[in-house]
Amino acid sequence: MNLHEYQAKSLFKSYSLPISKSELIFSIDDIEKATTNLKAKEYVVKVQVHAGGRGKAGGVLLTKSPEEIREFCKKWLGKNLVTYQTDAKGQPVSCILLEECTDIEKELYLGLVIDRATRSIALIASPEGGVDIEKVVTNSPEKIFKVFLNSSNQIKEEEVDSLSKGLNLNNSQKSDFSLMLKNLINLFTEKDFSLIEINPLVIDREGQLKCLDGKINVDSNALYRQDLIKEMRDESQEDILELEASKWGLNYVTLDGSVGCMVNGAGLAMGTMDIIKLAGGFPANFLDVGGAVNKESVTEAFKIIISDSKVKSILINVFGGIVRCDVVAEGIISAIKDVGIKIPVVVRLKGNNSEIAKSLLEKSKLNIFTELDLSKAAKKAVELSE
Repeated sequence: MNLHEYQAKSLFKSYSLPISKSELIFSIDDIEKATTNLKAKEYVVKVQVHAGGRGKAGGVLLTKSPEEIREFCKKWLGKNLVTYQTDAKGQPVSCILLEECTDIEKELYLGLVIDRATRSIALIASPEGGVDIEKVVTNSPEKIFKVFLNSSNQIKEEEVDSLSKGLNLNNSQKSDFSLMLKNLINLFTEKDFSLIEINPLVIDREGQLKCLDGKINVDSNALYRQDLIKEMRDESQEDILELEASKWGLNYVTLDGSVGCMVNGAGLAMGTMDIIKLAGGFPANFLDVGGAVNKESVTEAFKIIISDSKVKSILINVFGGIVRCDVVAEGIISAIKDVGIKIPVVVRLKGNNSEIAKSLLEKSKLNIFTELDLSKAAKKAVELSE
């Protein structure tokens, strides 16, 4: 789950992290009150969407004019912003953040992320913050500084020194930075985040640190104990099919291919997509129906897959371990009849009662092709999609 910038900054403020004064604009009627409350000499106006690249796409404005703010809000509220991180439709804009402009001396980068290789929280900093931080990683990796927290998630003084030195902070800034890191770590761990990115973290003309932007990813598996964070979910920013899948406990991600996938198990699903690629095709989705496959989950999975107009064939790959393959086959047959699937379906069932399942599928006289070999099944699905 992702948060908007304004939501991230609200959490920053609650953990005593320095941010700019700001107001939120949800409609044209909010503009006058927002500008009156801020009374800034210059403003930064930013559309709020779950995507980077807003500035390059025209979603950020620096201005001194309330009239320009009004025109900007009229242009974007209720519209979609397309950036290099969105699809062709873009993301809907329902909120605009109005901030006082900061006089910037230096732009830095600071991030916290779960590092799965070390099974720890990684703190990443760079003196080269800004819109092109990705280029720094590629072109100047020596300007990326990392610290990996121990199991207590406490940062050591020497680790603070290392990051401060990497950012070229003076003694006063180092003291503020040390407190900032501790507060960020507390926010990260207490709210079950998987990513906090502050880009840029700036030094203003007065030498003070300030969080000028904020990106947060939340561990969705922890939302059951994070009521405040759960309320921040903006479903308008999420893929419609992925959102529908989540309501049924299905792990689904939309892709760009034409072969729909239905698999039980995340690892098997990844392997299935790889084999589709090896067969010369392209998967239309990642879909893990979980270990306890039944008629209801298969039915909903079919509905979601065929909602994507790009899908021309479906490959079902289920390993019968916990679940019996014949039970899965009966569920597939029933679901195809109920949903009214017209496109060809290739089924590969392996494991418990797979031969019985194969017989059931072949006797159904539906548009189903059965294969026991996964490579052959993938090749068949690709051929049918073409």
